[in-house]
Amino acid sequence: MALLQISEPGLSAAPHQHRLAVGIDLGTTNSLVATVRSGISTVLNDEQGCALLPSVVHYAADGEVLVGQMAQEEQSAYPHNTIVSVKRFMGRGLKDVGDVSNLPYRFVEATGSAQAPGMLQLRTAAGVKSPVEVSAEILRVLRLRAEQALGGELVGAVITVPAYFDDAQRQATKDAARLAGLNVLRLLNEPTAAAIAYGLDNAAEGVYAVYDLGGGTFDISILRLSRGVFEVLATNGDSALGGDDFDHRIYCRLLEKNGLSALPAPDIRALLTHARAAKEQLTDHLEARVTAVLSSGEVIDNVLTRAEFHEMSQNLVQRTLQALRKALRDAKLAASEVKGVVMVGGATRMPHIQQAVGDFFGQSPLNNLDPDKVVALGAAIQANVLAGNRSGDDWLLLDVIPLSLGIETMGGLVEKIVPRNSTIPSARAQEFTTYKDGQTAMSIHVVQGERELVSDCRSLAKFELRGIPAMVAGSARIRVTFQIDADGLLSVSAREMASGTEASIVVKPSYGLSDEEITRMLHDSNQYARDDMMARALREQQTEAAQLLEAVDNALRQDGEELLDAAAQARIRGSMDGLRAVIAGSDHQAIKRAVEALNLASTEFAQKRMDKSVKSALAGHKLSELE
Repeated sequence: MALLQISEPGLSAAPHQHRLAVGIDLGTTNSLVATVRSGISTVLNDEQGCALLPSVVHYAADGEVLVGQMAQEEQSAYPHNTIVSVKRFMGRGLKDVGDVSNLPYRFVEATGSAQAPGMLQLRTAAGVKSPVEVSAEILRVLRLRAEQALGGELVGAVITVPAYFDDAQRQATKDAARLAGLNVLRLLNEPTAAAIAYGLDNAAEGVYAVYDLGGGTFDISILRLSRGVFEVLATNGDSALGGDDFDHRIYCRLLEKNGLSALPAPDIRALLTHARAAKEQLTDHLEARVTAVLSSGEVIDNVLTRAEFHEMSQNLVQRTLQALRKALRDAKLAASEVKGVVMVGGATRMPHIQQAVGDFFGQSPLNNLDPDKVVALGAAIQANVLAGNRSGDDWLLLDVIPLSLGIETMGGLVEKIVPRNSTIPSARAQEFTTYKDGQTAMSIHVVQGERELVSDCRSLAKFELRGIPAMVAGSARIRVTFQIDADGLLSVSAREMASGTEASIVVKPSYGLSDEEITRMLHDSNQYARDDMMARALREQQTEAAQLLEAVDNALRQDGEELLDAAAQARIRGSMDGLRAVIAGSDHQAIKRAVEALNLASTEFAQKRMDKSVKSALAGHKLSELE
């Protein structure tokens, strides 16, 4: 009889079979991937032993794409085609980015019906690229690194996002992962991922604050950890504030000190790179020297002190503390009730950040886990559970949505249905009615934000409920239901209660990619993969052909006259000419056939050379000497 494999819910039917899952921290400045091995969360390094992958992508005119350190080395020479901090553009339109005068990129707005007007895109030497496509290149490198390190295909990944990412930014992140060939098990808020790492590693209990200052985003989350339950009480932050802004303050000070204004793109990128280096040097030293030669030949040579840097960036620090106060107020807690403060993100290494946070809470922040790695480590732990390698029964994750969700009502007002900091997954419903007598349809406009006017909030989607029975105004009962999944993504439905007429929409934010676009990009990716494979085969065949031609030519010069008659030499040289005729072409099969023909034509010659070599080696020796 057949044997049935049965297992505990959520666990693999084959307990010995470890499913390969990873946690990915897709960061503004650096990205990294981690997994759980032998019960311990660990970051996966590249072949050079580096854990951090610079979140930089370079597009060359010949179609080559560089990611990471190699791309970073091109940013000063090719600023238009080297994209850094792309996370800031995810799910954003040009109007969201604000002042772009100091950025070296060539921004364009999306056109056509497939993309919403205003979606931000970048023109590169390899064509127009969306932030989703750029991020997909970074995620693809991390996926390949993980598969190589773990020795197999991944069943999925948990990808972290800033807690204050809105619906459009989250959807853009999922689109990028899908384009990179990743199955997204969950989108996890970065502060929550950090809390998982600290909570499980340190068996923490009580109320904790997670202060997450990355390269381009800032989040603050207040969590209660109790007996394996991770409950997010409140979250706040700024998705346009991060370490890049501190770099920019130094950049502006350098312009001011040297009386400079508008600079060409290569100089902007070079100075920003020097500014970042100075910021990092000031973490461990009281001063940093910035020396740079501009394209005009002008030399910049300035010394920046730590005190000067702290003064010029103090308002940025205060912006983070302001968000911190709001989060505590939402959680109905005082700073004194917080047991510990977890610091996340490389930017938290700045001394005045550590000092400001320590003074605010009256205690030294926790730094026993690497702030660059803690988010990925926590995401890997969550991925291990979701993949079925470990039961999640012994700990529970209760995350929240960062911004309120609602619909537009008459007068352009917002009626909030799901308030911010609501635990997810979640479902909320509210009843509305018609405005006019005989009204048979209703337009549902879904918005996100905390403001009272629709014009001050972000539009997420619109759909219509038709077929409402004609009644007196105020008689119809329209029930609008919001459902938010574990990734923080939204679906909305509207139902007229008397007739049962219903309409619904899965909210696909206007800055996300359509399914058709994802399909097209995946198809293009597969097509490029085939092209790459063909190009590799061609290059390998050309190399083999060149080596064979050189070897046969040398052999003919050495032994051709002695071992071959004129006809045999002509046959070999004819095959050589045939190979030379196709070696520069693009048909690797033709080169392969010509290589085989030359090998066949020179086989007898090779045998005669071998015989000659053996006779030469044996000359002067007796048979008994060789026994």
